[in-house]
Amino acid sequence: MISYRVIPVLLLSEGGLVKTEKFKKPTYVGDPINAIRIFNDKEVDELVFLDIDASKENRGPDFKLLKQIASECFMPLGYGGGITSLDEVKRIFSIGIEKVILNSIVFDKPQLVDETAAEAGNQSVVVSIDYKKALFGKTKVYSHAKRKTPNQSVVQFAKEMEERGAGEIILNCVDQDGLMNGYDLDMLAAISEELTVPVVACGGAGNINHLSEAVKKGKASAVAAGSMFVFHGPHKAVLINYPSQEKLSTIFN
Repeated sequence: MISYRVIPVLLLSEGGLVKTEKFKKPTYVGDPINAIRIFNDKEVDELVFLDIDASKENRGPDFKLLKQIASECFMPLGYGGGITSLDEVKRIFSIGIEKVILNSIVFDKPQLVDETAAEAGNQSVVVSIDYKKALFGKTKVYSHAKRKTPNQSVVQFAKEMEERGAGEIILNCVDQDGLMNGYDLDMLAAISEELTVPVVACGGAGNINHLSEAVKKGKASAVAAGSMFVFHGPHKAVLINYPSQEKLSTIFN
């Protein structure tokens, strides 16, 4: 039995799926409904969808598309992108999505974490923290929506989100995004040691050994990836894929 969740992260843009490198250069990789059907067949642990345009465009979630996604998805599902209010949170839960993932909004409205936890329980609210190296090697919380980010360390910010009620943290290294050369294990371990809630590694996975390293060296509670589940081979041919349960069971033991 696999003791750690292995989660594909799928990026939505203009109704399709894309994959980025360092949050730039989005490459179209297919239709979200088709991807869900493939992942259903592969008995995936959990799926995460992130709309990468919603916050930048100052619009809410595409509820029509989310209803389609939720109706097709046979595994636990999380969604993030454009969520700005508790009403939107309630609507997301009402269509069958188990977790809401908050990102840019927590810089302007951190109380939405508290409100969501009070409404649905800590287990249903996830905060996704993007971070990258800034000038002089300092690591800072990052926002792709170009909003003002908090003047806190990544560790301090993660601890505040936990204290507000986040039941899970997705830790995403912008500098590693899409490169497929491994996670930032040092930051992952630093955050994991400070928090009591699950920390999900994201940003950089290219093979199953990277997943194992995130757990064993980075002390992650779960692992998430994008490129390794939508690309295949050295030329990155688009192919929706997922390791067999038998193969995954060997890497965490």
